Amino acid sequence: MAHPLSHWEDGVAALPRETIVDVLEGRLREDILDGRHPAGSYLPPERTLADGYGVTRTTLKHAFGRLTQAGLLETRHGVGTRVRDYLRLGGADLLPMLVRHSPDWIGEVFEVRRGVGALISERAALRATDRQRDELRARLAAVRGAPDADAVQLADIEVHRALARATGNRVYVLLTNTLFNAYLPVRAALRAPFTEPQAAHERLEPVVDAVTAGDAAAARRAAEHYLTVTERIMLEGLA
Repeated sequence: MAHPLSHWEDGVAALPRETIVDVLEGRLREDILDGRHPAGSYLPPERTLADGYGVTRTTLKHAFGRLTQAGLLETRHGVGTRVRDYLRLGGADLLPMLVRHSPDWIGEVFEVRRGVGALISERAALRATDRQRDELRARLAAVRGAPDADAVQLADIEVHRALARATGNRVYVLLTNTLFNAYLPVRAALRAPFTEPQAAHERLEPVVDAVTAGDAAAARRAAEHYLTVTERIMLEGLA
């Protein structure tokens, strides 16, 4: 007979179970980010490390593989496994992991969000095509029509993705994606500005209005105001 948690029950999906590799990966990641294994240092020999964590060397190798892919470790055959200096060598793709590790990172993400978001709105006002302006209006309308806070938040995100596309610069699109990906570990705690669809729409509307009017200066000011206000509301929600 199948385990009852392997099926939908009362409309709720079963949560995936953590494997020993998942647990070891998490422990090693936390030990690296907490500085127990400093950047640039070599980890102890595999047998020693496996014994210390109470796992097999095969399990350890699987965890190493994941952390190498994540950018935290690098293995040199015949030399050993070293902790990468992720602050010097890492990329923005590490942000979701770092935010999950320490909420302190979210303040730095927000600082970049303000600067990049204001610049994107300014550039979008200068470069948006008629089709992109129509898309922005439609995306904004979807914010007001969203049925709940989660849907409002997602609709709001799509407005910002549309703004980035309207710049005509794909790097802005990727930066926008990166910043939103960084929110993922704490997204549920950042819903406060999106609990009322009409209010969320009214906060974002001046940005879209200025961009679609082609007023770059007004778009930048509106974006700076919007980003500052929503940041304050989200941080209050986190507190």
